[in-house]
Amino acid sequence: MDARRLLVFGFGYSARALSVRLQAQGWRVAGTIRRPADRARLEALGVTPVPVGNQREMQRAVREADSVLVTAAPDAQGCPGLRALVPAIARAGAFPDWIGYLSTTGVYGDRHGGWVTEQSRLAAQSTEGARRVGAERDWLEVGRGMGLTVTIFRLPGIYGPGRSALDRLRAGEARRIVAPGQVFSRIHVDDLAAGLEASIARPRAGGIYNLCDDAPCANSEVVAFAAQLLGLPAPPEVSLAQANLSPQGMRFYAESKRVSNARAKAELGWRPAYPTYREGLRAILAAGG
Repeated sequence: MDARRLLVFGFGYSARALSVRLQAQGWRVAGTIRRPADRARLEALGVTPVPVGNQREMQRAVREADSVLVTAAPDAQGCPGLRALVPAIARAGAFPDWIGYLSTTGVYGDRHGGWVTEQSRLAAQSTEGARRVGAERDWLEVGRGMGLTVTIFRLPGIYGPGRSALDRLRAGEARRIVAPGQVFSRIHVDDLAAGLEASIARPRAGGIYNLCDDAPCANSEVVAFAAQLLGLPAPPEVSLAQANLSPQGMRFYAESKRVSNARAKAELGWRPAYPTYREGLRAILAAGG
């Protein structure tokens, strides 16, 4: 029996976590590259590089893929993954069993700390969020039009080994910014990968899932707990007005919401291994991260 194959458009942190899970089960993984310099990085991970600008190689990769994951952020013209993959799918006459698109919970905008589900109205407040709304719409329309099994995943802040409050504290970059009432959800990168794997096993055309942990909370709470784990004093609290954040940082703190993962649990049989940041940070530290 031939190995199953995953093609990733935009191979980064999240895709690597999924790749590790699937490769352990015998899957073969390919990932797109835009620069020749990226080839060695993917090959070192056992991932086959596919140049985006090479139509023949893109067409072959799509034809061979059982599943396709799109992680690249949209630009002013929409989703670059859609622009590259849909023509390749049409030319190859290939129909992957599953196409996953990674979006963001930013599509919900600010809910003043209230809960959102996949059925909540979309109210993006930033250009980036609005582009994600458009990319979701475009992918779902293409899925319906071409008979493709497209699934959307709305993600909050992603953390994991090498990308957590532990790393920021060690680097002296962590801050406890206090924004009264501001809370947000997060997800450990391994739980994200597990959710994608569960969806691949149960493909659903037009499916939309929030993948997040069970404990939305303030960022300052996470930093304080991480400092406790490292035996370091918690950074002093800084008000939002004193933080001197970048425009991107200010947009982040302008939104407050709690994201429900009930649908993913019910339909995919998925459960986060790290239901709160506490389990996640402890696991990262125990693994030497």
